[in-house]
Amino acid sequence: MSERLQKVLANLGLGSRRAMEDWIREGRVSVNGKVAILGTTVDGSEKILVDGKPVQVDDSPLVRRIIAYHKPIGEVTTRHDPEGRKTIFDSLPPIKNGRWISIGRLDINTQGLLLLTNDGEFANKMMHPSSEVEREYAVRVLGTLTEEMVTAMKTGVEFEDGISKFDEILYSGGEGANIWYHVILKGGKNREVRRLWESQGLTVSRLMRVRYGSYTMPKALRQGHSIDLDIDATKAILEDAGMQFRIENFYAPPENRKSQYKAKPSKRFANSSVSEKPRASSTDTSRKMRAEFGSSESRKAPSRSSERTDRNTRTERTDRTARAASRPAGRTSAERPTRSSKPNNRRYDRD
Repeated sequence: MSERLQKVLANLGLGSRRAMEDWIREGRVSVNGKVAILGTTVDGSEKILVDGKPVQVDDSPLVRRIIAYHKPIGEVTTRHDPEGRKTIFDSLPPIKNGRWISIGRLDINTQGLLLLTNDGEFANKMMHPSSEVEREYAVRVLGTLTEEMVTAMKTGVEFEDGISKFDEILYSGGEGANIWYHVILKGGKNREVRRLWESQGLTVSRLMRVRYGSYTMPKALRQGHSIDLDIDATKAILEDAGMQFRIENFYAPPENRKSQYKAKPSKRFANSSVSEKPRASSTDTSRKMRAEFGSSESRKAPSRSSERTDRNTRTERTDRTARAASRPAGRTSAERPTRSSKPNNRRYDRD
Protein backbone atom coordinates (compact mmCIF):
# COMPACT_ATOMS: atom_id res chain seq x y z
CA MET A 1 0.00 0.00 0.00
CA SER A 2 1.41 3.38 -1.03
CA GLU A 3 1.68 6.21 1.50
CA ARG A 4 2.69 9.82 1.20
CA LEU A 5 6.40 10.28 1.67
CA GLN A 6 6.10 12.80 4.51
CA LYS A 7 3.83 10.43 6.42
CA VAL A 8 6.26 7.52 6.03
CA LEU A 9 9.18 9.64 7.24
CA ALA A 10 7.16 10.96 10.17
CA ASN A 11 6.17 7.43 11.17
CA LEU A 12 9.86 6.52 11.28
CA GLY A 13 10.28 9.10 14.01
CA LEU A 14 12.40 11.54 12.00
CA GLY A 15 10.12 14.43 12.91
CA SER A 16 6.60 15.72 12.63
CA ARG A 17 4.78 15.52 9.32
CA ARG A 18 5.02 19.28 8.96
CA ALA A 19 8.78 19.11 9.45
CA MET A 20 9.06 16.35 6.86
CA GLU A 21 7.17 18.50 4.39
CA ASP A 22 9.70 21.28 4.98
CA TRP A 23 12.55 18.81 4.36
CA ILE A 24 10.98 17.76 1.08
CA ARG A 25 10.55 21.40 -0.03
CA GLU A 26 14.19 22.07 0.82
CA GLY A 27 15.31 19.16 -1.39
CA ARG A 28 16.79 17.13 1.45
CA VAL A 29 14.90 13.94 0.48
CA SER A 30 15.41 11.82 -2.62
CA VAL A 31 13.60 8.70 -3.88
CA ASN A 32 15.37 6.33 -6.28
CA GLY A 33 17.96 8.95 -7.06
CA LYS A 34 15.51 11.79 -7.78
CA VAL A 35 14.77 14.74 -5.53
CA ALA A 36 11.36 14.17 -3.98
CA ILE A 37 8.50 16.63 -4.20
CA LEU A 38 5.36 17.07 -2.15
CA GLY A 39 2.82 14.45 -3.18
CA THR A 40 5.37 11.68 -3.75
CA THR A 41 4.11 8.28 -2.58
CA VAL A 42 6.19 5.24 -1.62
CA ASP A 43 5.40 1.62 -0.79
CA GLY A 44 8.65 0.67 0.95
CA SER A 45 10.49 -0.84 -2.01
CA GLU A 46 12.14 2.45 -3.00
CA LYS A 47 15.59 3.68 -2.06
CA ILE A 48 15.03 6.74 0.13
CA LEU A 49 17.83 9.11 1.13
CA VAL A 50 17.59 11.91 3.69
CA ASP A 51 20.52 14.32 3.59
CA GLY A 52 22.36 11.71 1.53
CA LYS A 53 21.90 8.96 4.12
CA PRO A 54 19.73 5.90 3.43
CA VAL A 55 16.52 5.45 5.37
CA GLN A 56 15.27 1.96 6.04
CA VAL A 57 11.50 1.64 5.78
CA ASP A 58 10.37 -0.97 8.27
CA ASP A 59 7.13 -2.81 7.59
CA SER A 60 6.76 -3.91 11.21
CA PRO A 61 4.23 -1.96 13.29
CA LEU A 62 5.54 1.15 15.02
CA VAL A 63 5.96 0.76 18.76
CA ARG A 64 4.54 4.11 19.77
CA ARG A 65 6.00 5.60 22.91
CA ILE A 66 4.45 8.56 24.71
CA ILE A 67 5.97 10.18 27.78
CA ALA A 68 4.99 13.05 30.04
CA TYR A 69 7.82 15.38 31.06
CA HIS A 70 7.68 18.03 33.80
CA LYS A 71 9.62 20.87 32.24
CA PRO A 72 11.30 23.22 34.73
CA ILE A 73 11.88 26.94 34.20
CA GLY A 74 15.14 27.62 32.39
CA GLU A 75 14.99 24.86 29.77
CA VAL A 76 14.18 25.54 26.13
CA THR A 77 11.97 23.36 23.93
CA THR A 78 14.38 22.91 21.07
CA ARG A 79 16.82 20.22 20.02
CA HIS A 80 19.80 22.53 19.54
CA ASP A 81 20.06 25.96 21.12
CA PRO A 82 22.55 28.43 19.53
CA GLU A 83 22.98 30.18 22.88
CA GLY A 84 24.06 26.97 24.59
CA ARG A 85 21.15 26.84 27.05
CA LYS A 86 19.92 23.56 28.46
CA THR A 87 17.19 21.90 26.39
CA ILE A 88 14.48 19.47 27.38
CA PHE A 89 16.13 16.76 25.28
CA ASP A 90 19.07 16.71 27.72
CA SER A 91 16.75 15.28 30.38
CA LEU A 92 14.77 12.71 28.38
CA PRO A 93 15.21 8.93 28.54
CA PRO A 94 17.00 7.20 25.66
CA ILE A 95 14.88 5.83 22.83
CA LYS A 96 15.78 3.01 20.45
CA ASN A 97 13.38 3.43 17.54
CA GLY A 98 13.10 6.94 16.11
CA ARG A 99 13.62 10.09 18.12
CA TRP A 100 11.67 12.25 20.53
CA ILE A 101 9.18 14.71 19.03
CA SER A 102 7.76 17.41 21.27
CA ILE A 103 3.99 17.85 21.13
CA GLY A 104 3.78 21.61 21.39
CA ARG A 105 6.22 23.94 23.09
CA LEU A 106 6.72 25.82 26.35
CA ASP A 107 8.84 28.95 26.51
CA ILE A 108 11.87 29.20 28.77
CA ASN A 109 9.94 30.91 31.60
CA THR A 110 7.05 28.42 31.60
CA GLN A 111 7.07 25.11 33.42
CA GLY A 112 4.75 22.14 33.42
CA LEU A 113 3.51 19.32 31.25
CA LEU A 114 5.14 18.42 27.95
CA LEU A 115 4.08 15.35 25.98
CA LEU A 116 6.69 13.73 23.74
CA THR A 117 6.45 10.80 21.35
CA ASN A 118 8.30 8.98 18.58
CA ASP A 119 5.18 8.91 16.38
CA GLY A 120 5.23 11.89 14.03
CA GLU A 121 1.66 11.35 12.81
CA PHE A 122 0.30 11.32 16.36
CA ALA A 123 2.28 14.46 17.24
CA ASN A 124 0.98 16.26 14.15
CA LYS A 125 -2.64 15.46 14.93
CA MET A 126 -2.30 16.55 18.54
CA MET A 127 -0.85 19.93 17.52
CA HIS A 128 -3.05 20.62 14.50
CA PRO A 129 -5.70 23.31 15.17
CA SER A 130 -8.39 21.17 13.52
CA SER A 131 -8.12 18.64 16.38
CA GLU A 132 -9.04 21.38 18.91
CA VAL A 133 -7.19 19.66 21.74
CA GLU A 134 -7.55 21.55 25.02
CA ARG A 135 -4.61 22.91 26.98
CA GLU A 136 -5.04 23.93 30.61
CA TYR A 137 -2.70 26.29 32.44
CA ALA A 138 -2.33 27.46 36.03
CA VAL A 139 -1.60 31.20 36.01
CA ARG A 140 -0.53 33.59 38.77
CA VAL A 141 -1.51 37.13 37.80
CA LEU A 142 -0.51 40.53 39.17
CA GLY A 143 -3.35 43.04 39.00
CA THR A 144 -7.09 43.19 39.47
CA LEU A 145 -9.22 41.12 37.12
CA THR A 146 -12.61 42.60 36.23
CA GLU A 147 -15.68 41.15 34.54
CA GLU A 148 -14.97 43.27 31.47
CA MET A 149 -11.51 41.73 31.16
CA VAL A 150 -12.91 38.22 31.46
CA THR A 151 -15.47 38.92 28.76
CA ALA A 152 -12.84 40.38 26.45
CA MET A 153 -10.46 37.43 26.80
CA LYS A 154 -13.27 34.89 26.33
CA THR A 155 -14.69 36.74 23.33
CA GLY A 156 -11.34 37.00 21.61
CA VAL A 157 -8.42 39.39 21.20
CA GLU A 158 -6.94 40.02 17.77
CA PHE A 159 -3.16 39.79 17.39
CA GLU A 160 -0.86 39.87 14.38
CA ASP A 161 -1.04 36.08 14.02
CA GLY A 162 -4.82 35.85 14.43
CA ILE A 163 -7.50 35.91 17.10
CA SER A 164 -6.84 34.26 20.46
CA LYS A 165 -9.25 33.56 23.28
CA PHE A 166 -9.78 31.54 26.44
CA ASP A 167 -12.58 28.99 26.57
CA GLU A 168 -12.64 29.09 30.37
CA ILE A 169 -11.21 31.35 33.09
CA LEU A 170 -11.58 29.86 36.56
CA TYR A 171 -10.55 31.40 39.88
CA SER A 172 -8.24 28.97 41.68
CA GLY A 173 -7.41 30.72 44.95
CA GLY A 174 -5.09 33.15 46.69
CA GLU A 175 -5.22 36.85 47.44
CA GLY A 176 -3.16 39.99 46.99
CA ALA A 177 -0.15 39.34 44.75
CA ASN A 178 -0.67 35.58 44.89
CA ILE A 179 -3.94 35.10 42.98
CA TRP A 180 -4.15 32.00 40.78
CA TYR A 181 -6.45 31.20 37.86
CA HIS A 182 -6.89 28.19 35.61
CA VAL A 183 -7.41 28.95 31.94
CA ILE A 184 -8.36 26.58 29.11
CA LEU A 185 -7.77 27.20 25.42
CA LYS A 186 -7.49 25.18 22.23
CA GLY A 187 -4.90 27.24 20.42
CA GLY A 188 -1.17 26.77 20.35
CA LYS A 189 0.27 30.11 19.27
CA ASN A 190 3.54 31.44 20.61
CA ARG A 191 3.15 32.95 24.12
CA GLU A 192 -0.61 32.95 23.63
CA VAL A 193 -1.55 32.76 27.31
CA ARG A 194 0.79 35.55 28.37
CA ARG A 195 -0.25 37.81 25.50
CA LEU A 196 -3.95 37.46 26.32
CA TRP A 197 -3.39 38.57 29.93
CA GLU A 198 -1.02 41.36 28.87
CA SER A 199 -3.67 42.68 26.46
CA GLN A 200 -5.72 43.56 29.54
CA GLY A 201 -2.88 45.30 31.33
CA LEU A 202 -2.18 42.36 33.65
CA THR A 203 1.16 40.65 34.23
CA VAL A 204 1.68 36.90 34.44
CA SER A 205 4.21 36.24 37.20
CA ARG A 206 4.07 32.45 36.93
CA LEU A 207 2.73 30.06 34.30
CA MET A 208 2.45 26.28 34.39
CA ARG A 209 0.75 23.87 32.01
CA VAL A 210 -1.15 21.23 33.96
CA ARG A 211 -3.14 19.41 31.26
CA TYR A 212 -2.88 18.58 27.57
CA GLY A 213 -5.98 16.97 26.10
CA SER A 214 -7.27 14.29 28.43
CA TYR A 215 -3.95 13.85 30.21
CA THR A 216 -3.38 15.75 33.47
CA MET A 217 0.14 15.96 34.84
CA PRO A 218 0.48 13.83 37.99
CA LYS A 219 1.20 15.84 41.11
CA ALA A 220 3.94 13.37 42.03
CA LEU A 221 5.84 14.01 38.77
CA ARG A 222 8.83 16.10 39.82
CA GLN A 223 10.52 18.77 37.74
CA GLY A 224 13.05 17.38 35.28
CA HIS A 225 11.52 13.90 35.45
CA SER A 226 9.49 11.98 32.88
CA ILE A 227 7.10 9.04 32.97
CA ASP A 228 5.64 6.71 30.33
CA LEU A 229 1.89 6.87 29.83
CA ASP A 230 0.11 3.72 30.91
CA ILE A 231 -2.35 1.86 28.73
CA ASP A 232 -5.45 3.76 29.92
CA ALA A 233 -3.85 7.18 29.46
CA THR A 234 -2.57 6.13 26.02
CA LYS A 235 -6.06 5.08 24.90
CA ALA A 236 -7.53 8.38 26.05
CA ILE A 237 -4.86 10.57 24.43
CA LEU A 238 -5.11 8.68 21.12
CA GLU A 239 -8.84 9.30 21.17
CA ASP A 240 -8.10 13.03 21.52
CA ALA A 241 -6.08 12.80 18.30
CA GLY A 242 -8.76 10.76 16.52
CA MET A 243 -6.56 7.65 16.34
CA GLN A 244 -7.31 4.06 17.28
CA PHE A 245 -5.45 2.14 19.94
CA ARG A 246 -3.73 -1.10 18.95
CA ILE A 247 -1.93 -3.21 21.49
CA GLU A 248 0.89 -4.03 19.04
CA ASN A 249 1.75 -0.31 18.93
CA PHE A 250 1.79 0.12 22.71
CA TYR A 251 5.09 0.51 24.52
CA ALA A 252 5.27 -1.19 27.92
CA PRO A 253 8.26 -0.03 29.99
CA PRO A 254 10.45 -2.74 31.58
CA GLU A 255 9.38 -3.90 35.01
CA ASN A 256 12.74 -3.09 36.56
CA ARG A 257 12.56 0.54 35.45
CA LYS A 258 11.62 3.18 37.98
CA SER A 259 8.26 4.89 37.61
CA GLN A 260 9.96 8.24 36.97
CA TYR A 261 13.03 8.79 34.84
CA LYS A 262 15.71 11.34 35.66
CA ALA A 263 18.47 11.73 33.09
CA LYS A 264 22.02 11.36 34.35
CA PRO A 265 24.48 14.18 33.60
CA SER A 266 26.52 13.56 30.50
CA LYS A 267 29.74 14.64 32.22
CA ARG A 268 30.97 14.18 35.73
CA PHE A 269 32.89 17.07 37.14
CA ALA A 270 35.58 16.27 39.73
CA ASN A 271 36.81 19.09 41.93
CA SER A 272 40.52 18.29 41.77
CA SER A 273 41.56 21.71 43.09
CA VAL A 274 40.49 20.77 46.60
CA SER A 275 42.88 18.26 48.15
CA GLU A 276 42.23 16.37 51.32
CA LYS A 277 44.31 17.28 54.34
CA PRO A 278 46.63 14.46 55.53
CA ARG A 279 45.52 12.76 58.69
CA ALA A 280 47.63 13.38 61.75
CA SER A 281 49.53 10.43 63.19
CA SER A 282 49.03 9.16 66.72
CA THR A 283 52.38 10.65 67.72
CA ASP A 284 51.39 14.08 66.43
CA THR A 285 48.05 13.77 68.20
CA SER A 286 49.64 12.98 71.55
CA ARG A 287 52.07 15.87 71.16
CA LYS A 288 49.17 18.19 70.38
CA MET A 289 47.29 16.99 73.46
CA ARG A 290 50.31 17.56 75.69
CA ALA A 291 50.73 21.01 74.23
CA GLU A 292 47.06 21.86 74.84
CA PHE A 293 46.64 20.43 78.34
CA GLY A 294 50.24 20.88 79.52
CA SER A 295 52.70 18.48 81.11
CA SER A 296 53.28 18.05 84.86
CA GLU A 297 55.71 20.98 84.87
CA SER A 298 53.42 23.34 82.94
CA ARG A 299 50.13 22.73 84.76
CA LYS A 300 48.21 25.71 86.02
CA ALA A 301 48.51 26.74 89.68
CA PRO A 302 45.56 25.77 91.88
CA SER A 303 42.93 28.44 92.33
CA ARG A 304 42.02 30.07 95.68
CA SER A 305 38.75 28.16 95.94
CA SER A 306 40.56 24.83 95.61
CA GLU A 307 43.06 25.92 98.31
CA ARG A 308 40.22 26.72 100.75
CA THR A 309 38.59 23.36 100.06
CA ASP A 310 41.83 21.47 100.76
CA ARG A 311 42.43 23.45 103.98
CA ASN A 312 38.91 22.70 105.27
CA THR A 313 39.33 19.02 104.50
CA ARG A 314 42.61 18.82 106.43
CA THR A 315 41.08 20.63 109.42
CA GLU A 316 38.13 18.22 109.51
CA ARG A 317 40.46 15.20 109.43
CA THR A 318 42.51 16.66 112.31
CA ASP A 319 39.36 17.15 114.44
CA ARG A 320 38.28 13.56 113.84
CA THR A 321 41.68 12.25 114.90
CA ALA A 322 41.61 14.34 118.10
CA ARG A 323 38.14 13.12 119.07
CA ALA A 324 39.08 9.52 118.47
CA ALA A 325 42.16 9.89 120.70
CA SER A 326 40.10 11.39 123.57
CA ARG A 327 37.81 8.36 123.81
CA PRO A 328 38.34 6.16 126.95
CA ALA A 329 40.07 2.82 126.40
CA GLY A 330 38.30 -0.50 126.94
CA ARG A 331 34.94 0.72 125.77
CA THR A 332 32.65 -2.11 124.70
CA SER A 333 30.52 -2.16 121.63
CA ALA A 334 27.37 -1.96 123.74
CA GLU A 335 28.58 1.24 125.33
CA ARG A 336 29.44 2.82 122.05
CA PRO A 337 26.81 5.06 120.46
CA THR A 338 24.71 3.36 117.77
CA ARG A 339 24.84 4.59 114.19
CA SER A 340 21.93 6.20 112.48
CA SER A 341 19.75 4.38 109.99
CA LYS A 342 21.09 6.73 107.35
CA PRO A 343 24.45 5.18 106.47
CA ASN A 344 25.45 7.66 103.80
CA ASN A 345 25.02 10.79 105.89
CA ARG A 346 28.30 11.52 107.64
CA ARG A 347 26.62 13.91 110.10
CA TYR A 348 25.11 10.97 112.04
CA ASP A 349 28.40 9.03 112.17
CA ARG A 350 29.98 11.52 114.50
CA ASP A 351 30.01 11.23 118.33
